[in-house]
This record gives sequence, C-alpha cells and structure tokens, in this order.
Amino acid sequence: MSAGKRSGWLLVLWLLGSLALRAQPAPAPSTGPGTAVLVPPPTAVPLVGPFTLAFRLSGVALVGQPEFPELEGFRKGGQARTTTTRLLPGGRRTTELTFTQRYLPYAEGDYQVPPFDLTVNGQVLHSPGGRVRVGAGPTPPATAGAAMPPGTAVGSLDQLLGKPKPQNFYEPPDFASLALEADQPRVYMGQGVHVALYFYLRPADQALLNFYDFNGQLTELLRQLRQPTTWEVPAVQPSVLPDTVRRAGGQVYLRFRLAENTYYPLTAQPLRFPALALTLTKFKLLKKPQPGDTERLAIYKTYTAPALTIAVRPLPPRPGGADSSSVAVGDYVLSEGISGTRFRTGEAFTYTFGVEGSGNMAALQLPLPRLRPGQGLEIYGPTIREEALPDGRQRKSFRFRVVAHRPGPVPLDSLFHLLFFNPTTAHYGTLRAEVNPFVEGAAQALATGAQPADDPFYGPALARADAQLQPLDIYQQVSRYASWLVAGLLVVATGGWWRARRG
Repeated sequence: MSAGKRSGWLLVLWLLGSLALRAQPAPAPSTGPGTAVLVPPPTAVPLVGPFTLAFRLSGVALVGQPEFPELEGFRKGGQARTTTTRLLPGGRRTTELTFTQRYLPYAEGDYQVPPFDLTVNGQVLHSPGGRVRVGAGPTPPATAGAAMPPGTAVGSLDQLLGKPKPQNFYEPPDFASLALEADQPRVYMGQGVHVALYFYLRPADQALLNFYDFNGQLTELLRQLRQPTTWEVPAVQPSVLPDTVRRAGGQVYLRFRLAENTYYPLTAQPLRFPALALTLTKFKLLKKPQPGDTERLAIYKTYTAPALTIAVRPLPPRPGGADSSSVAVGDYVLSEGISGTRFRTGEAFTYTFGVEGSGNMAALQLPLPRLRPGQGLEIYGPTIREEALPDGRQRKSFRFRVVAHRPGPVPLDSLFHLLFFNPTTAHYGTLRAEVNPFVEGAAQALATGAQPADDPFYGPALARADAQLQPLDIYQQVSRYASWLVAGLLVVATGGWWRARRG
C-alpha cells in the first residue's frame, strides 16, 4: 500500500473515533448522599477546653443544618466546618467535610452523653452515647490509637490556639452568699428550732456560678451541722429546684436549700454551729470578646457562712416541785374520739387520745393509765399513729380498747391525761380526756384469763409434753448430724456411679 493511501486510511479511522467518543454520554455528576460517619467523641476534656461532637461527610456538599443534642452539664458553643481536599491517583479528587459542634462544660465531674441520632443529607447516624470526664488539667488526645487518615496531625487545643491568658479575662461581680439561718435565737429544752443552710444567688448570676463536687462538700457540711445534745429530725429531702425569695431591699434571689434540720435540745447546753464554707466554680469572661467568642476561664470561689449560736433555757419548775425532765414540750391541743357514748357491761369500746400541734411528736409519749383494784376496767393498747396535717402541724393518736365490768360513768379524765410545757406562753398545761361514756347492765367479775389446762387442745398436749431440759446448742447438733447424713449420701452416690461406669 502506498504512503498516500495509508495516510488516507489513518485519517478516516481518526474521524470515526472522534465521532464515537462524541456520541458517548458524559458521566452524570454524583447526586447521592455521599458517605457520612460520626467522629468518636473524646472521653476526657479539660474544664477550660470544649467537648466536641462531630461527623465527616465525603463526596457531596452538606444539605441543611443538622441538630445536635443538648447535653446536661454543658452549654452549646460555636460550630466549626473543616473541608479537606485530597488528590487521588489518576487525577481524581475527593472532598471531605468535618462538621463539629462545641460544648462548654460548667464544672468538673463525670457526665453522661445520652444516645442520639443525627440526620445528615437524609442519612441517619446513631450514636450509643457514653461518658466524658471533665478535669482540671489537659487530657491526652481522644483520637490517640484510632485509625487516622494519612497526613492528619493530632494535637490539643492549647497547642493549636494557645493556652488561655488570665490577663485577657476579668471576674464579673456576683451577689451570691452562703447563710446558716435559725427561726429562733433561743429556745427551751425540748423546744424545736429549725436550722437551714441556704445558698442565695441572683438570677442574672446563674451563668457565672456552678456547684463544684457538691456531694462531697455536702457530706462534710452535714457532719458539721450535727449536734450531739439534741434530738435531730431531718427535713424531707431538699428539692433540687431553688425557691424565689425577696431579701432586704426587695431584691429577688434564688434560694437553694442545701440542708434543713429541726433540733430539739435535750440539755441546757447552747447549740453551737461552726462557720461553714462552700466552694463553687466561677467563670471569668473575656475583656474584649469578638463575635463568636465563647471562651471562659474557670476559677474556684469559696463562700462562707458565719458561726451560729442558739441559747437553750432550762424548763421552769413544775407546780408542786415535781421533776420537769419528762414533760412534753410543745404547743398542743386535744383531739379525742370514742366509738360511742353508752355501752353495756362487758362490752369493749375504743377510745382515741389525740394530740395535735407543733413539737417533738416522735418523742411524745402518753403515760399509761393506772387502774385501781376494784375499778372494774380492762384497758388494752395503745395503737400509736402519727400523721401530718394539711396546715403543717402534726397529729399523734393513742388508740385504746376499754372494757367496763361495772355500771356507771367511766372516769376517762382521770385515766388519760398529758402534762406539757407550752414554750409560747412559758406555762405548763394538761390535756385531759373530756368525753364521759356511760355503762349500763349488771356488774360482772373481771376475767381471770384462760387456763391452759381447761383448753380442749392445750391441756392434753401439755400433759404429754416432755419436761426434760434440752441443751442450748441442740440446733447446732442437729446441723452437724444433717451435715454427716448429707456426706454419707454423697459417698454412697459416688460409689454407685463408679460401679455403673466400670460395669
């Protein structure tokens, strides 16, 4: 073939190849969701550094704004987007977006990150949650040991951004205070005094302060509040939510109840409470914050409550010079009840002697009635019940069963009475039964009690019973014999198994 013909054929083949290539459709751009994965969160962060949740998206651009969860103990900070482009073999390129949500811790401690879901470009990413430790110092990189893409460097925020400079922060003033308060400056022996430990905080200062190691500090505070010479009644578990109160000047404060007890002095020694201290975490703020800056510098601040002394006065002498150490102390009134007003001889009725008011109900006891020979009365009980009344007072009731065997009025006023000292009036008083039941019918002899020999069952059984004394360690002997029996049965079973195996 000549050179001219060869050149013509080559030209024709080149034209046909060009047309074939133009006829092929161009590859469509990727419209899928790409690949999104969650970045493992750190397990420990410093108090001055943020905790982060993040995900990586490869292949496509991010559509929409994912909603990260709220975390207890943290405040949401800013968000960051980092785009990384890599050149692959063959001239191809891949783009990877890392989307990070920052969380600023309020105080040191261990926090639980609950499970959550993130929707990224229609793809649902599930995180099982975990725990994170917020400490005072720097922590090792959370991604150490994890598979990292080639060319990725790992370092702490202090290395990347530099440590916070204290001179760039200022401490804003706060009006918080720790106070130990008593409802009375002096009390009588046996009179209750309510003592509470409060922490006052203005609503505007909530973002500046946070409790630090609260459980550990509260245990020590409760130990210092104990009084060995009192009957101590702790209040109901304080609520975690504060009260809103107005203090001097009408300023509104949030009041946190840290501890609350009622003390009933058992001696005339004064109650002495030492000065108490509570350490909180306080945050300094940037002097010249820039838009988007959320950095804070955590410090510790201690608040103190001055010492408190409550004087205790002895009870005045009782009328007649009797001993006053066993007298109930409180502001009491009588609340009684009875199952009827007219009864028959030998008929049982119930009588309830109730005491209502404010005082040490737990220690209040009603003296048992003293029956005279020939009075013809049987009294059983009491059944004691305590309850809280809607108005804040308490009620303690003593329920008796009474059986009268003689007709006529039953002198309950001489049987049931309570002597008490009222600290409000500083006088003694007596609560006496006021109901007057009447009994009708013929007089009956008091029951002497059932005799075991007269019972159709216990009489013959007692006659056949062995009167020989038994050793005190009889139960130990029975246990020993039972152990021997079990061991023998185990030996026999082992021998039978061995014979069966050899046969």
